[in-house]
Amino acid sequence: MRINWFPGHMAKARREIGEAMGRTDVVIEVLDARLPLSSRNPLLRELRGDKPCITLLNRDDLADPAKTALWRETFEREHGARTLAISATLRSHVKRLISLCRALVPGRGVGRRPIRAMVVGIPNVGKSTLINSLKGRAVADVGNKPAVTKRRQIVQIAKFVEVADTPGVLWPKIANEADGYRLAASGAIGDKAMDSLDVAQFAARFLAQAYPEALRSRFDLKVPADDPGELLEAIGRRRGCLVRGGEVDLYKAADVLLHDLRTGKLGRISFEEPA
Repeated sequence: MRINWFPGHMAKARREIGEAMGRTDVVIEVLDARLPLSSRNPLLRELRGDKPCITLLNRDDLADPAKTALWRETFEREHGARTLAISATLRSHVKRLISLCRALVPGRGVGRRPIRAMVVGIPNVGKSTLINSLKGRAVADVGNKPAVTKRRQIVQIAKFVEVADTPGVLWPKIANEADGYRLAASGAIGDKAMDSLDVAQFAARFLAQAYPEALRSRFDLKVPADDPGELLEAIGRRRGCLVRGGEVDLYKAADVLLHDLRTGKLGRISFEEPA
């Protein structure tokens, strides 16, 4: 299965990012700490070349801390990137980023030579929220759905430090089925790109295998069902997602599960760990 989700503004953004990369001193790549590999766009790695890179594992508060620690070790050892695990909504977390930018490009940030950083990443991964936290006020559009930022904008976040916020860019075709499902479950892919019931069944199967206690605790289920459809039906009955005749509306049950997963109500969960 291939998932095609590449709106026109993303193709334009890819060209603009490529053109601006020559004027960039350091790249700040924002990943979702819950799925660092699936949320890492290979196109962006090609565009940045050998530019100094800071890899931010955002939404650290939603991710499994043990797995996040493993990912940080992997990126620093295998990809030569400096890493930070943060929650972009917390200014105390993101302030460390400014010092790290200065350390990576010591020849800039003095006199009339500002450090030019570029924030890149897939849609809805927290890039604009990060910039607003760095600035201390709302200067970039944010939202709880993908593709909010439509154009590149430059923001001065500190003396002699400028950051360019770019639209989120997904690769044109997501060929790996599991990657697509993980991205959809996290909310990175628009809801219209994949069937929400399919996504919820994928999430239910994963949670039953990797985090069964989270399901038991959140939905008061004695034993998670092996069949994801049965599991969603049990969740739907617990949450009153019923239609006439007492049947469960599985789409409503799917929305309940995905909402609780995306907002952290199921606890700190990571979809991936380094091989």
